[in-house]
Amino acid sequence: MLQSTFKVCSSVSATSSASAPRTSNDENRNNGTSGPSTSVITKVKPKAKRPNLYRVLILNDDYTPMEFVVHVLEKFFQKDVEAATKIMLHVHHHGIGECGVFTYEIAETKVTQVMDFARKHQHPLQCVMEKK
Repeated sequence: MLQSTFKVCSSVSATSSASAPRTSNDENRNNGTSGPSTSVITKVKPKAKRPNLYRVLILNDDYTPMEFVVHVLEKFFQKDVEAATKIMLHVHHHGIGECGVFTYEIAETKVTQVMDFARKHQHPLQCVMEKK
């Protein structure tokens, strides 16, 4: 019985293809199914790109007091006294020291805050950021 149904479908599709172009609905009628055709929808997850990171650096100068640098590190970078002192001494001996690594917007904000705070207290302290 299945073979005879198949033959009937074959003959129907042969006649329908000769008279008119076939659509997906024609295929479903020819195969003996009724209703809309089915298709598989795959959901593609977009891969989120990690944001670029930036190092915030403090530069050494001969005028800014060491205590002020420690205070800046505590206030703007949430360092404890020991960590802030260690970074300040690194800046003092090597000329530059890393305060932290942040996304662009946060790094830019930190640099601006430190520079404004230093100017407000009349210190020439320099703070910069660089791409990691």
